[in-house]
Amino acid sequence: MKMRLFSPRNVRLLRRGPRDVLGSSCGGPCSPSPPLTSPSVPPVALCRALSSLTASRRGLPQKKMSENGISRPKVLTLDTMNPTVKMVEYAVRGPIVQRAVELEKELSEGIEKPFTEVIKANIGDAQAMGQQPITFFRQVLALCSYPELLNLDNTFPEDAKNRARLILQSCGGSSLGAYSPSQGIDYVRQDVANYIERRDGGVPCDPDNIYLTTGASDGITTILKLLVCGQGIDRTGVMISIPQYPLYSAALAELGAVQINYFLNEDNCWSMDIQELQRAVNEARQHCHPRALCIINPGNPTGQVQSRDCIEDVIRFAAKERLFLMADEVYQDNVYAEGCKFHSFKKVLFEMGPEYSETVELASFHSTSKCYMGECGFRGGYMEVINMDDDVKSQLTKLVSVRLCSPVPGQALMDLVVNPPQPGEPSYNCFIKERTATLSALAEKAKLTEKILNTVPGIRCNPVQGAMYSFPCITIPDKAIKEALEKGQQPDMFYCMTMLEETGICLVPGSGFGQKRINEGFVVMTILPPIDKLTILLNKVKEFHQRFTKQYS
Repeated sequence: MKMRLFSPRNVRLLRRGPRDVLGSSCGGPCSPSPPLTSPSVPPVALCRALSSLTASRRGLPQKKMSENGISRPKVLTLDTMNPTVKMVEYAVRGPIVQRAVELEKELSEGIEKPFTEVIKANIGDAQAMGQQPITFFRQVLALCSYPELLNLDNTFPEDAKNRARLILQSCGGSSLGAYSPSQGIDYVRQDVANYIERRDGGVPCDPDNIYLTTGASDGITTILKLLVCGQGIDRTGVMISIPQYPLYSAALAELGAVQINYFLNEDNCWSMDIQELQRAVNEARQHCHPRALCIINPGNPTGQVQSRDCIEDVIRFAAKERLFLMADEVYQDNVYAEGCKFHSFKKVLFEMGPEYSETVELASFHSTSKCYMGECGFRGGYMEVINMDDDVKSQLTKLVSVRLCSPVPGQALMDLVVNPPQPGEPSYNCFIKERTATLSALAEKAKLTEKILNTVPGIRCNPVQGAMYSFPCITIPDKAIKEALEKGQQPDMFYCMTMLEETGICLVPGSGFGQKRINEGFVVMTILPPIDKLTILLNKVKEFHQRFTKQYS
């Protein structure tokens, strides 16, 4: 067993003679050394071998020496790497989350803390928070992954078996393990097109405009790659909402594009304001070429649901300013507030008539990760492109072909999402029961979050109309702001880090989403934990804020 710990190089080293190991200038071949188990192996050789092995295993830096003994510098360093990568930031998995992981490890090692567990309320990972998967989806995926299960009697419902057979028949070699066409499985893209037509009240959808993607994020970054070009004042500018989901700022930084911020109206439940859009685009034209406008509806992290009138205004604005529209609609089933309704940008676009439906370029995105599904790990998604130039569309198809295809299990799951069990099928009642229960629980937790947070002096929370997050405003005392700045931190980062260390609750500072103020901060808090744990979390936040405010008053 010990022999396996040594690399071939170290084994060769130990087999050399003592003088060779010690650097002797002996001209002839040295006599063979004793076996590795022999006590006569030179201790210095063993130490050197083990030392080298340990450093390698631990990932410690080692000097690379050329044959003539001169050290060789690294080809890739911070100074020589792609500079745009260093500009990328992703607050959702930033320093707060890294510290939360460290705290979990310390707790597991028995180190005492003021809390017994770390509660991660920083990310929209539903199943990690305890949300249960939809039974029908997992049954079909199990059958697709291991087709031998199709031969079992009475273990799986017949509609699940039939669906698995249809999906497998559309796969190369009847296997999920085969590549699919780069644009996605034809059968699945047809089902996505049928779903969009039903959702949008009969507005036609061409399957050739559907691209199956690795979650919505993959589609978003792919479209951004097509859009970004130019240098200096002609460099592409992309308008993103503030607060924003950090995917957008990270992707723009990596691509070397210009981020154009437009601010959502907090006083009107984070609605979009056309005057603000106009201000942002006018100012941006002084230093870049605005070419695209990104909208997240329902909102992440703000939880707003945009009205139909607002969407019409945005489409008119995009047409007037000649902007490519990108509609991130991954939370389209997550609408909770009374009087709110999801309107797809495509549906509104076509209902506004040919002046807009035949001219405004639009890419819309959906995924399997949110809504009632919460299947983040399968990385399933789609995008639909409207009014895209045919030659550019050919380039888009070429671009997606470079990565061969999106994960085929994710494509299969996307098919189940857009074409779930129908009335009269064996799995229908169970599916409706599970779907309704999940969305009802999210609606209840959205109301609870708003209610409890608004009872705390110094915390203000807008209604969580949709999506999976609240974005409360936190009043931070002047002393705390001063201490934060002295430590080189944003005040809301200082607030969240202090909360994590004292309570074990992991939230995300709103400054990581672009929202910055002098004497106020924001935090992002998911509503996904089970209601009993969410209640505990919210009460801990309440107690912490009162204690924090008193400490720094």
